[in-house]
Formats: sequence, structure tokens, C-alpha cells
Amino acid sequence: MKPTILMAPRLLSPLLGRILEDQFAVLGPLDPITPANLPAGSHDVEALITIGGVRTDAALIAALPRLRLIHCYGTGYEGVDRAAASARGILVTNAGVANAEAVAEFAMGLVICAARRILEGDNYIRSGKWKGHAMEELLRPPGLFGRRIGIYGLGQIGRRIAARAAAFGMEVGYHNRQPSEAPYLYHESVVALADWSNVLIVAVRASAQNRHIVDSSVLRALGSEGILVNISRGSVVDTDALCDALESNLIAGAALDVFEEEPTVPERLLVNRNVVLTPHIAAFAASAQRAQQTLALHNLQALFAGRPLANLVG
Repeated sequence: MKPTILMAPRLLSPLLGRILEDQFAVLGPLDPITPANLPAGSHDVEALITIGGVRTDAALIAALPRLRLIHCYGTGYEGVDRAAASARGILVTNAGVANAEAVAEFAMGLVICAARRILEGDNYIRSGKWKGHAMEELLRPPGLFGRRIGIYGLGQIGRRIAARAAAFGMEVGYHNRQPSEAPYLYHESVVALADWSNVLIVAVRASAQNRHIVDSSVLRALGSEGILVNISRGSVVDTDALCDALESNLIAGAALDVFEEEPTVPERLLVNRNVVLTPHIAAFAASAQRAQQTLALHNLQALFAGRPLANLVG
């Protein structure tokens, strides 16, 4: 009899889905996933594939009595009640660095797009306004070379962003809970980092402690020429404070790949011309998706073969 696994959201390619179905009894995908809507056969589930933003709480874990593994398809695992999992001896794994390169390059793409006003130029052409007077009519941003980029969260993704920013000739600073062994300028707080930065990138892991840590005080410190870029989680930024800062020109602009209530994006952001918006796609490069899918399959196979798993969390 094949081991039973449960998929939360639809994540995997059709090809990998067929491979999984050859080796496992696959239930799902389920969206939302709650104890009340678990399908028949869920009492046999031994592994759950989910993502960090999906709630995997104690009630759901209790409803899966044979569960042995929670594998988070991406790097985040903030939705998993790790205490409840640990109490049952359930392993928790994530994608590790599988998508780090893709997210870092996307982050720099957002930096360039926002700092150089690329969408404004695109819209200028598409609206038929270009009559040979772009130099007079479009804003002339300061560029990136020689500017300061602050990275909140110098982890695997943050370090890759830093390397790319340095290649653009930017000065790099960062804030972590503790200084890292890195050749960049450490700042004691997010406010201090924002005050120093021309561009502030949020690359920290989501947690209860980080909720709304980028608030009005951080945005005020970033200042009227500052740009905020978020490729972390929407919960880390106070959306109302960000909208206020954009509408009052407290900051120059923002670029966001994540939002507090996905897929809902506040109207105040949609109508603001100084914001670049993308639908949580930083990790959607084909190379990153292949790596994440390969890792998910590896950990499932390792679980049922009694081999060590990759990227254990905690």
C-alpha cells in the first residue's frame, strides 16, 4: 500500500504530480485546509506539503493522527505551529536555499524598477505621450551607483541581495538580531538602518515579533528620497502606515511582491503611481521551482525510506 500524503495549496508541476501519484496516495490540494474540510482517508496521512503562509495549527495537526512530516514548499514556515509539531515528534522542513537566487535577483529587479522609474517610462510610451520631450517631462531619479541600500534580514536571500547590490556600486548596510560575519555595515535597529538607507529591502523571516516592524517610525526615518522594497511577507510592513507615507510623500516610493491579505491588494496601493506591485512571484523562476520540487520529492522519499531529511527547521 502506498503511503498517504496531503497537499495544501496547488504547488507542484503536473509532471511531479504524476511522479508523486506513482509513489504515494496523494490527497488534495486543499485551499483552504482546515480540520473541517479534510478529505476521506486523511487519518492515514503521514506527510503534509504546505507553504509558510498557510495556517498549520494545533487543531489541524491533531486531525492528522499519523502525520510524521510537514514540508514547507518555500522558505517560510511561519504558519506552522512548531510547538504542536514537536510535541508529536513531527518533523518540519522547508526549501532552504532552493529559491534564494531567484528571490534575490527579483528583489534587485524591483529595486531597479522602482529607483529608475521604469514603469513610468513604459506607461509614458504606451499612453502616446512621447513626442521627443521625455527629458523635460519625466522625473530624473538619482540612480543607484554610490547610493546606500539597507537589508533587513541578512540571511541566505539577504546575502545574495547584498552581493548583487554591491556589484551595482551600492554601499550595503543591514540589520539582524545580531551582527553577522559579513563585510557590510551593521545597524543596531531597523529605524537606524532606514535612516542610513536610500533603499530599504525587507528580507527578514516572518514571525509574530516582526509583525508591522516596518511602521511609521521606520518610514519616517527612510525619508522623502527613500524607497521601500518588500520580498519577505506582507505582515512585516504596516500597510496603512505605508499608504500614509506614500500619499504624503514621506517616502519616494515602494516595490512590493507580498501583501498582508493576499491576494487582496488595498485600493490605496493600486491607485498610487509610486508603487510597483507584483503578485508574490519572486520565487517563480523555473530553476527555483525545479529545485523546490526536487527537494520536496527528496524529503518525502527520505521519510519513508528512513533516511535523513534535508533542511530540518529548528
